[in-house]
Amino acid sequence: MAVKTIIHGAGGRMGQRLIAVGSQDADIQLVGAVDSEHSSHLAKDAGELAGVGTLNLPVSSDYPDDCDAVIDFSVPEATDALVDQCVKRGWPLVFATTGLSDEQEQRIRSAAEVIPIVKAASMSATVNLTMKLSEIAGRTLKNHSSGVDVEIIERHHRFKEDAPSGTALAFGRIIGEAMGVSGETHGRSGRPGQRPRNEIGYHAVRTGDNPGEHTIVFGLLGETIELKVAASNRDCYATGAFTAAKWLEGKPAGLYDMQDVLGLR
Repeated sequence: MAVKTIIHGAGGRMGQRLIAVGSQDADIQLVGAVDSEHSSHLAKDAGELAGVGTLNLPVSSDYPDDCDAVIDFSVPEATDALVDQCVKRGWPLVFATTGLSDEQEQRIRSAAEVIPIVKAASMSATVNLTMKLSEIAGRTLKNHSSGVDVEIIERHHRFKEDAPSGTALAFGRIIGEAMGVSGETHGRSGRPGQRPRNEIGYHAVRTGDNPGEHTIVFGLLGETIELKVAASNRDCYATGAFTAAKWLEGKPAGLYDMQDVLGLR
């Protein structure tokens, strides 16, 4: 039976791709296209907005009565109301919004005691596989005699509001835990002196319509390893989110991530 799914943030760039991709998935039934009450897209057909033809699914600020999962790609300002709705109605949640405050992060952890939530900085299968490879590399190189310098370079479209990306920060957390590295720096200028041993460097590039790419550099003396993952469009994030929505069916309350969904634990 198809998973009845609400898209939260349906009027945004990712929301529209979720509508487009979900409309072609036989295992997904789109039952809601929710956007802000201030959205200019309200009352428009979500399929026409997404460029896939009429779906008889209007964009609305109201939630339908029933669903099997909610997928969220929106903004931090919409998080509290969304989480409250899901907890109130017992709806599983696939949550992909980044740039949250500490209080909002705690709100999601609390909600996961009541409903199942898949929360990930990236829903892409290849990004999450690269995170696993980064963890392995960090753990393996942790005590290398030459020392290891880790730099994370991320590129995104000009419209992205947070930097570094949530995905880049997730890479950093994973590698930092694997290597026991706690310091970080964001870009460099002037004369900062020699590179400290105990830090991960982040570099954010914003250009054009780039949907997202991340390069993880492990620099040693005499050799270098680079792991790179890049999206050519946003469909990989949509596909991953729907994979998570299907995986959530029947799961108990808890906070999960795409490593769980993809069996990478």
